[in-house]
Amino acid sequence: MVRRLSASVSTGLLLAALLPLAACGGGSKERPKADIAASKVTTIGVNAYLWRASLDTLSFMPMVQTDSNGGVIVTDWYTNPNTPTERMKLTVSILDQDLRADALRVAASRQVNQNGQWVDAPVKAATTQKLEEIILTKARDLRRMAISG
Repeated sequence: MVRRLSASVSTGLLLAALLPLAACGGGSKERPKADIAASKVTTIGVNAYLWRASLDTLSFMPMVQTDSNGGVIVTDWYTNPNTPTERMKLTVSILDQDLRADALRVAASRQVNQNGQWVDAPVKAATTQKLEEIILTKARDLRRMAISG
C-alpha cells in the first residue's frame, strides 16, 4: 500500500512542483527577503508553506473540505486505478503558524472491497509518516524558493 500510495503521491508532487508559488504583490524593495519568507504567516490561520504543500501533495485526490483558517484538509475516498479493491481517505491538520514538523498531522482511513462491501482495514503507520515527510519537504522547498526568489 505504501508503494502504491507513494507512486500516486509522487505523481501529485511532480505536478505540484510545476506550479510556481505565487508571489505576494506590493511591499517595499528595502525589506529583507527573509521577511518575505518568514516561517510564520498572518494572512491565513496556519503556516502558508505547510498549507500550500499539503494542497499540492494531495491535489490528485478529491477534496471534501479545505479550511485555511482552521488548517484542515479532508479528502474524499481515493481509489488508485492500479488497486481498485482498495481506497484511502486522508485528513491533514496544520496545528501551528510555524513551519515545524510537529505542526503537521496526517490521519488516514483505508478500506478494502470484500464481496462488494467496503470494509475498514488498518493503515500502516509508515503511510502517514511518509505523507508527513513529503508535505514537510515540499513546504521547506517552497520557503527556500521564496527566500531565494
